[in-house]
Amino acid sequence: MNGSRRQFLKASAAFGAFNLIPARVLWGATAPSNQLTRALIGFGVIAHSENHLPFKGSRLIGLTDCYAPRVAAGLAAAEKAGWGKVKGYRDFRELLDDKDVDIVHICTPPHWHGVQSAMAAKAGKDIWCEKPMTRTVGEGKRVMELVKANGRMFRLNTWFRFQSTFYGFGTTVEPIRQIVENGLLGKGPVKCVFGEGQGFSWKFGWSGRVQDRVQMIPEGLDWDMWLGPAPWKPYTDHRFGTSFRGYWDYDSGGLGDMAQHYLDPLQYLLCKDETSPVKIDYKGLPQHPEAVGSFDRFTLTYDDGTEVILDGDVSLRDEPLLRGSNGLCVYKKAKDGKTLRIKDANGWWSEEKVLKTLAELPKPAPQQTDFIDSCKTRKPFALNESNGFRSSSMFNLAIVAWRLGRSFEFDPVTLHAKNDAAADRLLYQDDMMREPWRTEMFG
Repeated sequence: MNGSRRQFLKASAAFGAFNLIPARVLWGATAPSNQLTRALIGFGVIAHSENHLPFKGSRLIGLTDCYAPRVAAGLAAAEKAGWGKVKGYRDFRELLDDKDVDIVHICTPPHWHGVQSAMAAKAGKDIWCEKPMTRTVGEGKRVMELVKANGRMFRLNTWFRFQSTFYGFGTTVEPIRQIVENGLLGKGPVKCVFGEGQGFSWKFGWSGRVQDRVQMIPEGLDWDMWLGPAPWKPYTDHRFGTSFRGYWDYDSGGLGDMAQHYLDPLQYLLCKDETSPVKIDYKGLPQHPEAVGSFDRFTLTYDDGTEVILDGDVSLRDEPLLRGSNGLCVYKKAKDGKTLRIKDANGWWSEEKVLKTLAELPKPAPQQTDFIDSCKTRKPFALNESNGFRSSSMFNLAIVAWRLGRSFEFDPVTLHAKNDAAADRLLYQDDMMREPWRTEMFG
């Protein structure tokens, strides 16, 4: 031990201060023991994806799941991935109490995302959360409040606003943002259509079973913990497996599965990161109170008249992704094309004109795209608790209209339905949440 470090340790011990300062702050991040550490909450299918178990930007030291065989499988998978022998926790609260964990990856079903994010923020952890951010507007609002109040870093595990080709468009989202931000679509409201015709599937196969036979709980599964904040229901394989998405208690079918992937980059490219729709219209069949079905169409209208239409019956298959007030339209790329297509009153633009126009337009402001750097510098990530809340609110508003079977109006400032108690109850749902999880989140 060198003299300066020995002297520092002696002085720190005298003042009782040493344990208050993380080692990585004292000695830098060069040694493996001083890297940021992380642990996984939930070890189902999604935990194996590249941003969780195998992610090399920080050191994996533990994982937990309420199903014992998954914990055992996770420990073996972690060792195989090169992390050595990591710690297994049966209860995620033990993980949150572990002072050695800097970052938690929330890989549980969506009905847990809000509660576990809230508890992680209060425990002083930075948070890497799977999509959707939360199941309700109320949960999202609370997570946003607690992340900010506790000075935590937060990222959602979807990435299309800042990297990767945006589904069938042959480009990242940035050039589409350039078109909007620089006024190529005119000064008035924009119409946006999202559906299979534009390259976005709503996966209507996720649907619950309303008369499923009760089954024996598998050995090693804490079913009450799996249900967590959701209403208690008897065990069935269909509720527990990946088909859980078909039940309102845990998710909202293909909309919950995919909407944040689709609508978060849309929110960004429309420059709507700080607001929400003011009117939500629904067209389709009434929904079962437990099992998710399908929809024909949602229309989300913003205060400036911009419309976002979620096309479920594919009746708008030939519409462009974006239609400007001046008639200019943006489409996904052609089968053999290199980039998105643009059409105006005079017809289709050549690919050369599209590329030249994009090259000449000012680019959007740069984004912070390294979450580990966010945790070190405390600079908010590109997709954080604030803009993530707004993009999750887009489809959580749609879900309320879906379940009600009708339209309603929303105030994007107060974050409540306008003169509509039934809509507001579904927007918040805190009175439907089981204890102790309701108190953990809202208490």
